Amino acid sequence: MTGKPAKKIKGIDFSEKDYTIVYFYPRDNTPGCTIEAKEFTELLPKFKNLKTEIYGISKDSEKSHCNFIKKHDLKIKLLTDENHKIQEKYGVWQLKKFMGREFMGTVRTTFLINKSGKVVKIWEKVKAKGHAEEVLNYVKNCN
Repeated sequence: MTGKPAKKIKGIDFSEKDYTIVYFYPRDNTPGCTIEAKEFTELLPKFKNLKTEIYGISKDSEKSHCNFIKKHDLKIKLLTDENHKIQEKYGVWQLKKFMGREFMGTVRTTFLINKSGKVVKIWEKVKAKGHAEEVLNYVKNCN
């Protein structure tokens, strides 16, 4: 998908900033998702200086997102995808295994999209801790 046009997402205009980060995460208020959201929030001023916007997307409801944002004082934008249609378009809604059980769910994945709407970089099966810093360093090297 790198180099290809990003799939359209309602509420995001890729041309507004030099770069847009769209990261998909499994669930609000879980340990890994909280770490990732807090790290992106902490680094948001540095991303803004690089003309980069950040959107987190999960299948959680608007109410859940509001509680998550309030509880952790998040400054990033969170979008809801309750029917996982966006996640399916981006290929992150996949069969997962946990404790011998198989189920469909979100595979933690981050996309970096340029102002032309092209996917520049994809991070798959992301480990939450330190990921925001890794993305920031990549964006710095793109400029």
